[in-house]
Amino acid sequence: MGATPTMKAVVYTKYGGAEVTTLATLPRPTAGPGEVLVAVAAAALNPVDVYLRNGLMAQITPNAFPQIAANELAGTVVALGAGVASFAVGDRVMARVSKTHTGAVAQFVSVPAGYAARAPASISLAAASGFPLCALTAAQMLDKLSVSAGDRLLVAGGATVVGQYGIQLAKMRGATVVATASPAGEPLVRRLGVDEIIDYKSTTLTGWAASNGAFDKLFDAAGPRDDVSDLLGAAADGAHIVTVSGPNNPGSFDAYVPWWKRWVVNGVLWSRFRATCALASARGLRYEYMFMNPDGAQLGELGRLVDEGKLEVPL
Repeated sequence: MGATPTMKAVVYTKYGGAEVTTLATLPRPTAGPGEVLVAVAAAALNPVDVYLRNGLMAQITPNAFPQIAANELAGTVVALGAGVASFAVGDRVMARVSKTHTGAVAQFVSVPAGYAARAPASISLAAASGFPLCALTAAQMLDKLSVSAGDRLLVAGGATVVGQYGIQLAKMRGATVVATASPAGEPLVRRLGVDEIIDYKSTTLTGWAASNGAFDKLFDAAGPRDDVSDLLGAAADGAHIVTVSGPNNPGSFDAYVPWWKRWVVNGVLWSRFRATCALASARGLRYEYMFMNPDGAQLGELGRLVDEGKLEVPL
């Protein structure tokens, strides 16, 4: 009987700062039923990886140490699990590895086939590794807001990667897009086709909206931040706000915690968020914190936009 195949991976040994990160030798995974085994070419890091490493989300999604770092990647399929017919060995793919955990910075990663998509042929695997989380986040925020032709949309954080995808995808839907950006970010945001720019260094959202009109749909990628009063001030009564930057509202973790734990989590969120909830409720505002849902089919559609030259990939 031969030795168990191994691989190198970057892991977290416990909760903490950068000092808990190390290079380790681990057993090489296999492709289970419904999974693809990927030889990783590149992986990407995002702000959420810091929260998962330092324990900020430990009560919601606890780590099992050693925990492989990062949660999105691109590479080449080297094996197929039982029941997988959507990919073939040799396919270039990109994926988020899990809805709740990290695990991308390794030589080999096994991911659910439903989370993966073929990587755009027009970009490198390095560029594709940073595509799933931010592109899907932007697309799903626009879906939640039901952005369509004729809408006037505020994109707060226009020069963030999520904001850049949001601007491009909203313009494809026919929306008028107003985005926040600093003077340094203005050329980038303008090139993506925004209709108006708010210089957040010199103008508040509330003040700008008072002079130019409030928004019915607000896409918030400018953060992280605890105070969303200025964002609420730019919203018209009855507006819909979707954020990945502001505080979590009660219910935002329901898909990630067992039912018996939700009342505790939501109670904590309510105590932290009650002032904002009260203000939003008084004005009929719908405020939602959103977590991206891994979706290989949607990711594939976004990748096709890249290959068609319609969606620019920031790197």
